[in-house]
Amino acid sequence: MENLTLLSVKEKYPFLSEIHSPEDLKKFKPEQLQKIADECRAYLIDVVAENGGHFGSSLGVVEMTVALHYVYKTPYDQIIWDVGHQAYIHKMLTGRKDRMHTNRKYDGLAGFPKISESPHDAFGTGHASTSISAAAGLAAARDLSGSNEKIIAIIGDGSMTGGMAFEAMNHLGDTKSDVLVVLNDNQMAIAPSTGGLKNYLVNISLNKTYNKVRKFIWDSLSLLNNDLGETAKHAVHKLEDGIKAALTPGAFFEALGFRYFGPIDGHDTEKLVKAFKEMQELPHPKLLHVITTKGKGFKPAEDNQSKWHASSGGFDTTTGKSLKKSGKIPPPKYQDIFGKALTELASKDHRIVGITAAMPSGTSLDIFQNTHPKRFYDVGIAEQHAVTFAAGMAAKGFRPFCAIYSTFLQRAYDQLIHDVALQKLPVVFAIDRAGLVGEDGPTHHGSFDLSYLQPVPNMIVMAPKNEQELRDMIYTASLYNDGPVAIRYPRGICTGTTLNPDFNAVEIGKGEIIRDGSSIAILAIGTMVQRSLEVSRLLEQENIEALVANMRFLKPLDTAMVHAIAERHEKIVVIEENSVIGGLGSAVNDHLRKEGLSNKVLTLGLPDKFVTHGSMKDLYRLLELDAENLSRQISSFYNGTAPGKNESSQSIIRTERFA
Repeated sequence: MENLTLLSVKEKYPFLSEIHSPEDLKKFKPEQLQKIADECRAYLIDVVAENGGHFGSSLGVVEMTVALHYVYKTPYDQIIWDVGHQAYIHKMLTGRKDRMHTNRKYDGLAGFPKISESPHDAFGTGHASTSISAAAGLAAARDLSGSNEKIIAIIGDGSMTGGMAFEAMNHLGDTKSDVLVVLNDNQMAIAPSTGGLKNYLVNISLNKTYNKVRKFIWDSLSLLNNDLGETAKHAVHKLEDGIKAALTPGAFFEALGFRYFGPIDGHDTEKLVKAFKEMQELPHPKLLHVITTKGKGFKPAEDNQSKWHASSGGFDTTTGKSLKKSGKIPPPKYQDIFGKALTELASKDHRIVGITAAMPSGTSLDIFQNTHPKRFYDVGIAEQHAVTFAAGMAAKGFRPFCAIYSTFLQRAYDQLIHDVALQKLPVVFAIDRAGLVGEDGPTHHGSFDLSYLQPVPNMIVMAPKNEQELRDMIYTASLYNDGPVAIRYPRGICTGTTLNPDFNAVEIGKGEIIRDGSSIAILAIGTMVQRSLEVSRLLEQENIEALVANMRFLKPLDTAMVHAIAERHEKIVVIEENSVIGGLGSAVNDHLRKEGLSNKVLTLGLPDKFVTHGSMKDLYRLLELDAENLSRQISSFYNGTAPGKNESSQSIIRTERFA
């Protein structure tokens, strides 16, 4: 969108070009709002077609976002967007539309709401099911301070399946604080939503009897704005409550202490504006059920909502066809290697089941699902439940493979320890998106899994150097009976290694030396093994012969190999795509000190900071984890000088700020 000049924006989007803040939006007449929504949708399609980003969710909430900002007064009133990938229109209307072409790029706009980016972003988000809890906290603070701003939580895109949402509603209903929860019901997460709640919400939207009566209820509510006496108001409330109790499937939310309204059409700006104005008058918890279509207004996204949840850009804005030139076919993704390998193994081992938390396509467990549908479980956005559910299956002799992103598994840490590891249950954690993930940024980087898994007793933790080793580790995990196993692997494409069709078990706790060298030793794990081989070739040009070891296992650590390497090399470098605190480097250092060895160890990994968003290439360079910067640091370490930092890169690593 860098090519789209301000003049062309004004010509193509005459209404939107006049909106630089929500106050500008309020200058328009209500009948102009749909035109503004249409321009927002077209602008979003243009931006994502060129630059990529989350797509379908924001397309589905265009009218809702326009109506919200037309009625409420941000940043005084506060809107919390669950997950946050549905907030692109919100960003456009709050002074950031001219920077949307920088979205998810280094030093550009974040792909999610971010407190430090704009005062209109009331709360930083990135994970699901957090909005109502945050709204409850903001409302409690408001009530204690005596102010009167409105608090609105937008939840949907599958997030209502998360346990936190119900914990928050249960509490909020008890406090009776003035909070509006908008349920954006598109029956989708990344994949179609699953479970009883989805069916419950569908029943609400299809309940013909209730829909016939709904207008009457709504009109009754509107009467309260008139000068009725207390007796009349009480009668209207009694009538409304009686009808709802008899006919409304939303009685579930009412039982939690919320007044339920809806469902209403989420693509009708007039109805949405009226509804939000009505909600402003009600000083208690209420839930507005809004029906939307994910991908609305872009036919390819409406027809294939899972595919168009997000896009890498480079597509035609009408047909959705890719405009990228086809070239050499890239290697498969790590997640696809996992999905195919598990499917193969499950055909021979009927104990194997696949479990995911609303990410069948994101983890490639949809491959498994297509072949073994009866042994596939999508529990919704509920990582805690997924882990304990897996523990229950393991207790009955099954071999559950629980595929969860690294950053999302953090949400189930207690269950991992208490329900799985403590009981030595053979649950396999397939930890996708380990390490950096690029444009999605700090909420999605898998920076900490080695650190948070290492102290857990009974846990096996391993990471493959390539796709063949991933296949073999999956097979190894399927055979292990003495406790849980975690396999961490990155986002993106593999190394291009030719696959052996057979599976071979990896000896638990054994690494391998893949390049010998007498000058210095490099111990690496996972993605950094291939990078270390590149580094060793660069060091060779300086007459530094580097040994490269593929550790494979963080736990149990191959202490025999580490000890043997330490006896031959005074200086050891540990490279990992994980926080330098508590990861492989810490494990190696701890072992050497325990053995009374005084080797000098340099650990290179992710810093003690929240790493910003940007392309993988940019982030590796900025964090000095690219081959050139690694070789420079190792060369300095070997030669006895301070490793040093490239000031031009270190000075622009961002520390994210969260509430």
